[in-house]
Amino acid sequence: QVQLVESGGGLVQPGDSLRLSCVASKRTYGYYDMAWFRQAPGKEREFVAVHKWSDITDYRDSVKGRFTMSRDIDRNTEYLHMTNLKPEDTAVYTCAAGPKYSGRDARYYNNWGQGTQVTVSS
Repeated sequence: QVQLVESGGGLVQPGDSLRLSCVASKRTYGYYDMAWFRQAPGKEREFVAVHKWSDITDYRDSVKGRFTMSRDIDRNTEYLHMTNLKPEDTAVYTCAAGPKYSGRDARYYNNWGQGTQVTVSS
C-alpha cells in the first residue's frame, strides 16, 4: 500500500497556472503507475494524466499541451503542472498509484489520495 497526500489546489482565474503535488509514503518510480484523475460536480471521475512506471507520460486530449507531469524521485513526489487553466478544468483532483500498466483505467488503481480542489473562475 502507498499513502498519497495531494496539495496545491486553489481558486485561480482563466489562463492562470497551478502546480499540484502528490507525496507518496514510499518510492513509486519504477514500481507504480502514478496518475491524476478529476471529478467535477455532477460528473463522473475522469482520467487526466499518468506518469507510468517506465517514465512515459500520457494525457487526456483536453489537457495536452497545457498540463505536464513530472516527478522528484528523491522526494517521492509527483507533480501536475497546469497552465492556461480553463473553467472546465474546475474539479477535485486526486492522485492515484496503481500497478504497472494501470494506465488510464481508474479501476486498476488501489491507492488514492484525499483530493485537492481546483477552481477556475473569473
